[in-house]
Amino acid sequence: MAKIDLHLTRNIGIMAHIDAGKTTTSERILFYTGKTHKIGEVHEGAATMDWMAQEQERGITITSAATTCSWTWRDKTYKLNLIDTPGHVDFTAEVERSLRVLDGAVATYCAVGGVQPQSETVWRQADKYNVPRLAYVNKMDRSGADYYEVVRQMKAVLGANPCVVAIPIGAEENFKGIVDLIQMKAILWHDETMGADYDVEEIPAELVDEAKEWRDKMLETAAECDEALMEKFFDDPDSITTDEIIAAIRKGTLAMQVTPMTCGSSFKNKGVQTLLDYVCMFLPSPLDTPNVVGTNPSTGEEEDRKPDVNEKTAALAFKIATDPYVGRLTFFRVYSGKVEAGSYVYNVRSGKKERISRLFQMHSNHQNPVEVIEAGDIGAGVGFKDIRTGDTLSDESAPIVLESMDFPDPVIGIAVEPKTQKDLDKLSTGLAKLAEEDPTFTVHTDEQSGQTIISGMGELHLDIIIDRLKREFKVECNQGKPQVNYKEAITETVNLREVYKKQTGGRGKFADIIVNVGPVDEDFKEGGLQFINKVTGGNIPKEFIPSVQKGFENAMKNGVLGGYPVDSLKVELLDGSFHPVDSDQLSFEVAAMSAYRNACSKATPVLLEPIMKLEVDTPEESMGDVIGDLNKRRGQVEGMESTRSGSRLVKAMVPLAEMFGYVTALRTITSGRATSSMTYDHHAPLSANIAREVLTEVKGRVDLIK
Repeated sequence: MAKIDLHLTRNIGIMAHIDAGKTTTSERILFYTGKTHKIGEVHEGAATMDWMAQEQERGITITSAATTCSWTWRDKTYKLNLIDTPGHVDFTAEVERSLRVLDGAVATYCAVGGVQPQSETVWRQADKYNVPRLAYVNKMDRSGADYYEVVRQMKAVLGANPCVVAIPIGAEENFKGIVDLIQMKAILWHDETMGADYDVEEIPAELVDEAKEWRDKMLETAAECDEALMEKFFDDPDSITTDEIIAAIRKGTLAMQVTPMTCGSSFKNKGVQTLLDYVCMFLPSPLDTPNVVGTNPSTGEEEDRKPDVNEKTAALAFKIATDPYVGRLTFFRVYSGKVEAGSYVYNVRSGKKERISRLFQMHSNHQNPVEVIEAGDIGAGVGFKDIRTGDTLSDESAPIVLESMDFPDPVIGIAVEPKTQKDLDKLSTGLAKLAEEDPTFTVHTDEQSGQTIISGMGELHLDIIIDRLKREFKVECNQGKPQVNYKEAITETVNLREVYKKQTGGRGKFADIIVNVGPVDEDFKEGGLQFINKVTGGNIPKEFIPSVQKGFENAMKNGVLGGYPVDSLKVELLDGSFHPVDSDQLSFEVAAMSAYRNACSKATPVLLEPIMKLEVDTPEESMGDVIGDLNKRRGQVEGMESTRSGSRLVKAMVPLAEMFGYVTALRTITSGRATSSMTYDHHAPLSANIAREVLTEVKGRVDLIK
């Protein structure tokens, strides 16, 4: 492959709410960049990027597919690494890890739906990783399409600063093309050639005034990003050249001050070519992004790496996928240096060297073998023995740990078992591989019942996992009813002395500790154990203190009520004593574990349940029924807004335990006219009555509930 100038590389993703047309837009990009010769349609189940059987059947994107293509703008060929991300809330992790390795993103909106709940979620994720974006308003051909309303919502709902670089010519069934405000030309697509051809013409007379008004707004926004342009704008706006406008908007986009906005109809093949031009124009190349910062594992100090082939290698594994032909594929972004096929890289987490047998540039689920993947590029490798999502790969001589990704805890679990005993091994292999691919999916064995419990982000998430077990790993499963992932907490502080004594024939065991156990301080935000050592004067030797801490940390995995984990706990070790012969580290660890159980039983323990943030878009006439139903489900309605299409948006906080099968119930109440989306918000204490019911079912300690 010819050397590609890094200035001409774009690592981009397409992010949006469900059904805004992300995958259709990706398909069009592949078609116009010559990667596919037939356009794949999502609704026919033939999209190139949705290559999993489940994606084709359901018409949704589950895993983010990666592909590489090229586009020519101003006689230069740009290389685009494109990632199509899912829109469903249950697959948030896929979006999160794609954004972590991308330099820029195309935020896609439906011209009718506007800024929808999941659009907000992905927008905040992009803010978190400082990803500059370009906004693309899709579906301009649908009835009810309103480009300017989406511009207004971007300001009002997302707090963005949209910079409109194109306005539509016509809307709904009369949508013909766009006015490019930078060139001040009209771009009209031919319906008869499926939109592959277009003409650049003068702006239609009836649109001239509107185009001028929006061009002035664009120049004003661009001028705010560039001092020199600001002066020109006040002196003589007509003297501003096209290149100066592009440079200023690009500068503002990279600094995340503005978001350039364009529109189109991907399904009708209008607007995709100009979208690709704007990607080359405004979105960053790997050289425009700040040097990647990591930590040196031996010194703990921060280091940074430039996107340069001659630097020491640093790459981040952001996704692991199982391919039936080549085995386990690891997708990674190379930030500095290069990764060569047949060479060794050092995995900092495992501390082992790994040989990469083969390297690929990906096109959806087809692989094109390559010899080397250089700084700034995204590719996939085969041959890793031990690798997880978020691992850093580097030179052994210069290890670095790049910030890995944080994923939310799973909120819902179900018990699974194979239909036949002989499938037991196949089931555990399949689950292990799926858990490797997906950081928000976890598998554990319930200590009391011995069942295998799988946990994920929602019902759809677990449905797909079970479907994949059946298809990819040929395992038929029986599944239990969904269980909520409860947690436990304590509400009071208890002072306690715990003495552990055991006399056997030889050496005995002895440990004595005095502790305060209670809820964490308000300013302690990390979660986990807040351990404070207040022992003075050597009553407990220094080497035993970590054992006390370790004992409490291990014990927090199982609460005293129903064995659910305790997320945060404060322990002050005040005093104690030891025996010069019988005391050892294990004795102090055991003493801490029994102190935990005794203290938590006395500290008024409570059960916490996951509370979900729910948004329901319902017709006005069904609103009363929807709210009545939410009240029955212990929901708290937090607000109601009117939407543009005349329906109402109900926002509520509802316990997950009451939400199983909600989508079906909602369809029944509203005759199938309402839609809902739900994300995890926080855990909150259960009332004593309901806590007793839950604990009776899991044979927990009902007597401790006050």
